[in-house]
Amino acid sequence: MNYVSEFSPAWVISNAKDAPQFKLDLIDRIREGVKKTDWKQLLHFTDSTEKEFENILPASISSMQKNVVYNKETSERIYELARLFGLGYEVFDSKNDFKNWLMTPTKSLGNKIPFELLDSSLGFEIVENEIVRIQYNVYS
Repeated sequence: MNYVSEFSPAWVISNAKDAPQFKLDLIDRIREGVKKTDWKQLLHFTDSTEKEFENILPASISSMQKNVVYNKETSERIYELARLFGLGYEVFDSKNDFKNWLMTPTKSLGNKIPFELLDSSLGFEIVENEIVRIQYNVYS
């Protein structure tokens, strides 16, 4: 994989424990807009495809492919994904275990699939809280 630039979405995943202290820098990056190259790097890093995120991102796949830098709303959602994946990779044994959990109905979430909740900020918060509960062995 190519060099991961500081504060890029892929950097957030690999530095999940450090990222909170750099939140103001991340806000600046969101305002500047995520570059397409950083988005592609995030996809590579998470072993994902654009198609997997088409219902989560506020932009269509075609506009994602056309733009070189994404708007604030899309950039913010990309960073939310990066933060969530960083936490998930920290809590679960492997990338694959985390992705499997994301795609499996969860009783504590009303038998909803966590990944399907990621189309809103509130959904991100609910899924993130569930991962933290798993991290600390607190089950509802």
